[in-house]
Amino acid sequence: MELRHLRYFVAVARSGSFTAAAAGLGIQQPPLSQQVRDLEREVGCPLFVRLPRGVALTAGGTVFLEEAEAILARVDGAVRRAGQAAHGTAGTLSVGFTSSAVVHRLSPVLLRGYREANPGVELSVGEGNAASLSEAVAAGQLDMAFIRQPVVERSGLAYHQLANEPLLVALPMGHPVAVKARRAGRGRLKLRDLAADPFILVRRPGAPGMYGDLIEACHAVGFAPRIAAEVGQMLTNVTLVAAGVGVSVVPASMRVVHAGEVFYGIASDAPKLSAPLNLVTRIGSANPTLARFVAFARKRAREVARAGALLQS
Repeated sequence: MELRHLRYFVAVARSGSFTAAAAGLGIQQPPLSQQVRDLEREVGCPLFVRLPRGVALTAGGTVFLEEAEAILARVDGAVRRAGQAAHGTAGTLSVGFTSSAVVHRLSPVLLRGYREANPGVELSVGEGNAASLSEAVAAGQLDMAFIRQPVVERSGLAYHQLANEPLLVALPMGHPVAVKARRAGRGRLKLRDLAADPFILVRRPGAPGMYGDLIEACHAVGFAPRIAAEVGQMLTNVTLVAAGVGVSVVPASMRVVHAGEVFYGIASDAPKLSAPLNLVTRIGSANPTLARFVAFARKRAREVARAGALLQS
């Protein structure tokens, strides 16, 4: 039994006539009649009652019609979905976020926009630090990840920079430096004024880029920071600052976290500290939906950046 037998049978059943079905299928009636007889022999029972004018379904034919239509619908759906997957409009994408990348304003914009444009793609979202997410992408466990900056770019991975933002110094709201800056109505402070303070950082293996940049910035203004605590996630970092455990530096998008308990300021005396937002993917990935997402993300990121520049001009 082949799919054409089912299609021929359904056409005859729905039209009620071999003549009409043959015309609709674009074939001659005798071959169509022979195909249906072959099908009946294989099924083991008559599917039609031949009438003087047309045909009618037998009891077996009625049941077989329901099953045949279901089979053909599933086959047609499978063909359609396979084509969509091949063109990147259906399938699955697994994506990871660092805790600081997930709060960047671009992240929900990209996910929402992509889901609206590609409803056939299922997104699986996870979280981790930059090092673990990069390893997962390299191993094929994730299709892509939104991270900040790697200290060294891994071979086999592609890094697509989507945005960049300043690193801000995070202080408890009651810290003397924060109080002074607030009274002056400024969002700026001097990093060297924090030389005696304990620093809280995301562990070097998890966020090596920002960790190293802060150490270099502190050395540039004349001191080596005293690391009081190293944490696994940026959100924990900010929470400890809010609790008065120490000070830290975080990407500007994190300033929405504990906004009433943490003062966020720019270090005016330090080398310009920045935190790029990168989309990391595996070179040579066979997932066609990934290429479509990367193209969408790069285009949408440029649009968001232009809109932001216009608002600031």
